[in-house]
Amino acid sequence: MQIPAQVDFQGFEPTGRQRTLIEERMADLDKFFDRIMACHVVMKGPGQHQRTGGQYQVNIHLVLPGGHEATVDRTPPENERFSDASFAINDSFNRARRQLQDAIRHMQGEVKMHEPQPIGTVRQMNTEEGYGVLESPDGREIYFHRNSVLGDAFGQLKPGTRVNFSEESGDKGPQASSVRLLGKHGLR
Repeated sequence: MQIPAQVDFQGFEPTGRQRTLIEERMADLDKFFDRIMACHVVMKGPGQHQRTGGQYQVNIHLVLPGGHEATVDRTPPENERFSDASFAINDSFNRARRQLQDAIRHMQGEVKMHEPQPIGTVRQMNTEEGYGVLESPDGREIYFHRNSVLGDAFGQLKPGTRVNFSEESGDKGPQASSVRLLGKHGLR
């Protein structure tokens, strides 16, 4: 790390083992990515925060080149495993490593860009049998079943309604695996 790591303990006196474990885990992160510019760890003792009661909470903030950051600042609520300091430390550093991996991919331009879901128009509805047909932007007909309509909006669909959809191959051709009503009434 370019700046020595800062470790703060709040609400309890840490044991030597707890200090050593944090130092080891910080060294592991530094070996994984040796360009970490700064690291700040705050470990709060049990009873120091209302939401997590008798649990340890470990917050980690990493500063990376180019203004990128990785932060772990939430302890899952009501998880008795966090009453064990070693578990809380290891879990938080594992989450920090995953966030660091994501930040590195982003810095290297390896983040997958998801294409937006296409917008289609409902062409036919058969409410009694629970299916419909929509038209894709390129003019193809795509079947959808009532179970693929998100938010219980099947009853709101009618010809002309615009929807977002995800397409997949079905037994009888293209079908929508999810259909989401656009806007307040499907109009844009």
